[in-house]
Amino acid sequence: MSPTVSKVQQVEVTKGEADVRLDRWFKRRFPSLTHGRLEKLLRTGQVRVDGGRAKANTRLEAGQVIRIPPLEADAAEPMAKKMPPRVSEQDLADVQKRVIYKDDDLIALNKPAGLAVQGGTKTTKHLDGLLDGLRFGSDERPRLVHRLDRDTSGVIVVARTAKSAAVLAKAFQMRDMKKIYWALVMGYPEHPAGTISAALAKQGGAGRERMEWDDEEGKSAVTDYRVVDTAARKISWLELWPRTGRTHQLRAHCMLIGTPILGDGKYAVTSPHADQNMDLHDGILSDVADRMCLHARELVIERPGRKALTVSAPLPKHMKDAFKNLGFTEGDANA
Repeated sequence: MSPTVSKVQQVEVTKGEADVRLDRWFKRRFPSLTHGRLEKLLRTGQVRVDGGRAKANTRLEAGQVIRIPPLEADAAEPMAKKMPPRVSEQDLADVQKRVIYKDDDLIALNKPAGLAVQGGTKTTKHLDGLLDGLRFGSDERPRLVHRLDRDTSGVIVVARTAKSAAVLAKAFQMRDMKKIYWALVMGYPEHPAGTISAALAKQGGAGRERMEWDDEEGKSAVTDYRVVDTAARKISWLELWPRTGRTHQLRAHCMLIGTPILGDGKYAVTSPHADQNMDLHDGILSDVADRMCLHARELVIERPGRKALTVSAPLPKHMKDAFKNLGFTEGDANA
C-alpha cells in the first residue's frame, strides 16, 4: 500500500478558481487523485466545503475553504510540483515574442507553423510545455482551451485562470467564437463562395490517419468559404469560416471541393493537383511548396457583459512571401 500523508489540509478557493466544479478543482490541484477515490471521499464526508458535505459537481466560490483529508502520498503531491521542467531562457523569449494580446483572463498568441500544441510520441517540444513562460507573475499556469494543427499557424488562445478556462472552453464548445482562416489552395473552386457540408471520419492506420467524407460513420462538419483572389485560377486565396471544429476539417474540406491547400503533404498529394504541387518546387512558390499555407487569421470572442474581443495574427513569412509573389494584397480581404 502507498504511504499516506497524515495531515488534514484546509485550502481556500482563489478568485481565479471561482465557478469551477469541485471535481475539476481537485483534478487541477491533485492530478494524481483518481475520480473514483475522490467520489469515495465525498460520499463518506471526508471532503467538505465550508464545513458542509459537497458533491463532485458543486460549483466553488472564491474564499470558500475545502477540507482535504489525508491522501496517499502520490495523490497528495500538489500540482505545482508536477509542472514540466522550467523552460529555457531562449524558449521563454520565443513564446513571449509570440504574444499578440494579453489581459487578466486570457493570452492570445501567433503560433508558428511546425509547433505542436500538445506533446505526444516523438513530440518533445510543444506549446503546452512552454506555458510556464506565460505566467507573467501569476500563481496560476495558463491552460489550453482549443487546438490548432501542428502545421497551421495563427491565433491560439490560452486561459490565465481556471475560471476563464471554463468560460472559454464552453464558448468554443458552443461555437460562440468566430474563427477566420486564410488558405492558399491549388486551383479554383466550382463556386466562388459557398458552404461545404461533409461529415468526416478518421481513416487509415497509425501515422497515416486522414479525415475522409463519410455520411454514415462521420461527424457533422460544416465550413463556409469565399474566394478572395486568384492567380490565373491556378492558385486561389480562400477565406474560411468553420462552423464546426473537426480534426483536419479545413484541410479535408478544401480537398473535397477540388482545391487542396498548398503545401499540405497529407491531403494535397492524393488530389488531382498533386503534379501541380510538385511543379511548385521549380516555380515562384518554391519556398512554400513544402510548408502548409493555412493560417488562423482572426478570432472573435464574445464576452458576456463586455465588448467582443477581436484578435488578428500577422501572416507567417512563407505565406507573406507567397502573397507577394502571387500579387495578393492582404487588404483585399476587407473589400
